[in-house]
This record gives sequence, structure tokens and C-alpha cells, in this order.
Amino acid sequence: MTLATPHARPVSHVLPRVTGAALTVPLVDGRRVPYANLDHAASAPCLEAVRDAVDELLPWYASVHRGAGFASQVSTKVYERARDVVRRFVGARRTDTVVFTRNTTDALNLLARALPRSTSVVHFDTDHHAALLPWRGPRVRRISSVAALDAALRSCPTGPRLVVVTGASNVTGEVWPVADVAAIARHHGARIVLDAAQLAPHRPVDIRALDVDYVVLSGHKLYAPFGAGALVGRADWLRAADPYLAGGGATALVADRGSHLAVSWSAGPERHEAGTPNVVGAHALAVACETLGRHWDAIAVHEQALLARLRTGLAGVPGLRELSLSGGDRVGDRVGVVSFAVDGGDPGLLAAALSAEHGIGVRDGAFCAHIATRRLLTAAGASGTRALRASLGLASTEEHVDRLVAALHALVTRGPAWNYAEVDGRWTPTPDPRPLPPFLSAA
Repeated sequence: MTLATPHARPVSHVLPRVTGAALTVPLVDGRRVPYANLDHAASAPCLEAVRDAVDELLPWYASVHRGAGFASQVSTKVYERARDVVRRFVGARRTDTVVFTRNTTDALNLLARALPRSTSVVHFDTDHHAALLPWRGPRVRRISSVAALDAALRSCPTGPRLVVVTGASNVTGEVWPVADVAAIARHHGARIVLDAAQLAPHRPVDIRALDVDYVVLSGHKLYAPFGAGALVGRADWLRAADPYLAGGGATALVADRGSHLAVSWSAGPERHEAGTPNVVGAHALAVACETLGRHWDAIAVHEQALLARLRTGLAGVPGLRELSLSGGDRVGDRVGVVSFAVDGGDPGLLAAALSAEHGIGVRDGAFCAHIATRRLLTAAGASGTRALRASLGLASTEEHVDRLVAALHALVTRGPAWNYAEVDGRWTPTPDPRPLPPFLSAA
């Protein structure tokens, strides 16, 4: 079996392939069409390289770190090499630690639990809930703009400080000025954690170049949907904190003292990885990191061309209002995420019709960023609290983009061609004759 290694690989100008790229889906009129997956910002499909690597690992799968069996030793090597690959993927320092988590939300909650008791936290209210909600207590300050950061940090009481910043908005795709935020934070002696969930699938992330202390990311955004994410960064706060979970694997020694148990916790990343680790997920994440790292040039060219085509097409849809943190700037740095509202159109109904009548997958709602979405809708002059979001990925094509634009034109000008009703808060075709895939139909 070929293990993921931290060594440099040749750069490729060909896009990596994803599973499901040839998927067809049924429509309510009985036809089948190629699936236009424009919902990558929620979860990206699996890379073929990741699928193949997981298949290769599974016969060797065993528990890690303490097994004497050969399969256990192989799994341990796979798991620990994955740390090295992820460390290199984000340009981490030699002394940084890599803690495997379930996802970005898990990683940020872990860091929140590990903060020194007197830490002040400054974060932005336009963030995803994963970066918005873990921080608690009187020393938490919520701000609305980078311009407010200096004053917020100046007002913090004496003690450690942490600034939380998002790499790219999951609502609009706009890339945040992370280096500028870091410069302000450094002036006040603060540390910085970068939520790279939406940034890392689209372009390189470099801890040292951005001058941040921690990076968090999710495998399911990085074309590795096997339940792993990572927290990468300075080890001291993590080493000093109580374990995120108490249990096997996090302990160096447990002794019976009669009235109580005496516990010595592990000092390394295992301190926060109690229980049997997700070896398969860590390996999948590492393979995805290696694969994407060999294709950045091709990914950038592909995505930016499609993003320009998408935004130009959407601008011609009657009554469509694109959401933007920067007031509609069409030149600013963005990844392949666009959110919008349509005058008089219910986002849930439009999303259901795009799926049922056109085979297009988009997201509707507030995207786990309720404050940001509502504020942006108001700024765009749109009513309501929910929007539509189209997000591009490796398997997205010009045909997908053009189909979305044409379908929105048709829905806006003529309305849906099928009947729909709200069921448990979601719009659904009535009737819905689309057959489920065989593995569900047989259940």
C-alpha cells in the first residue's frame, strides 16, 4: 500500500478528479440529466484519489498507537504521517502541533476550551456559526468590521488575547484580509486563529506567511468526506489545557488512589484525541491535502473562469440581487461562492424547483451565518432572512453554470412548471415521482 508522505510532489496542471462527476439524477418529468452540483461550500464530493487511498487502507485498518500487530503498526504510521502532511499543507512551524478533530466546528470548540482562563477573544459577527458561537464569557468582544479591531483590542483587559478571523466568507466567497488582521493583532500582542474551512479547498494556506497562530479546517470541505478535520498551531495552550475529552488515548498513566483516580494526561496532540482515532478520516484528509497541493494553478484557473461566468450570468437575471460584504465590488478577491436573492422569490421554492426540474443542487437558507446573511440581504435591498447560494468546485463546468442561469431566468419569468408544497418546513414537488437510488429503494 502507498502511504501519503510529506514529501513534495510534482505540480500538475490538470484538475484532480472527483467521484460522482458523471452522476445523473431524475427529474419530475421522468428525464435523467447530469447532476449540476453547485453546493460545494456545504460539502465537497470525494476525490477519486481519496477514495482509492481509503480502499487501499481498509484491509490494513486497525487501532493505533498501542497495538503490537502489524496492521496496527501500519495504521499508526498512516495516522502519524497524516499529521506531517497536514502540517505541511498549511505551512506550519516545526514546533506546531496537529490535533485531529471531526471538523472545523469541533476544532474551534477544542481551542475555545483550551484558552487560558483570562483570555480575551475578539471575533467578527459576520462569521460562520462555527467561529461565532464557541466563545463565552465577559471577555468576548464581537465586532462588525476590520476597522473596529484596533479599538476592540485596545479595550481588552490585561491578559492573553485571541482574534478569530475567517479566511473566506461561506456566504459571499469574499476573501478576508487575514494578513492585515494579523498585523493589527500583533500590535496588541494577540494571537490569531484562522477559520480556513472555505479558503483551504480553493488556494494555499500558509500559517507563517499569514502570521497566524492557529488554522482550523474540515475534510468534508476538502474533498475528503470521512469525518476528519484538524486544529494546527502553537502547542503551549493546548499542552496546558485539560483534555478536550477524558478517556483512553489521552492518558499517560491512571492510578488508583483509593478515594480517587490519579491521572497523568498525555502531553502531545493525543491529549485532545481521546478514544479510538479516526485513522481512515485522517488518511483521507492527508491524501486530499497532497492532491490539492499538486494542482493549485489548475484549480485557480478553473475556478476563477467559472466564477466570472457565474456572476456575469446572474447579473442578467431579472430581480436578482447578489450579496456582498464589500458593497457589490466585482473586482475583490473571491473564492467560488455566490449568494443571492430574487425579488418575490422564495429561496426554498426556487432551490426545490432547480433540483426537481433542472437537476441543479444549490443551497437555500442562512448558511449557518444568520447575522451575516440577514445583514447582507438588508444591504442588498432584499426582503426576508434567507437566500440562495451557488458554490463551485472541481467538477463544476460551464454547462452547470449556464444551466443554473437559464433555469433561474425561466423560474423568474414563468414560474415553476410543477406543483410544490411545504412539508415539514421544506418545499417539495407534489407529487414527487423521482425514484430513489437502488440502495435506498431496497431499504
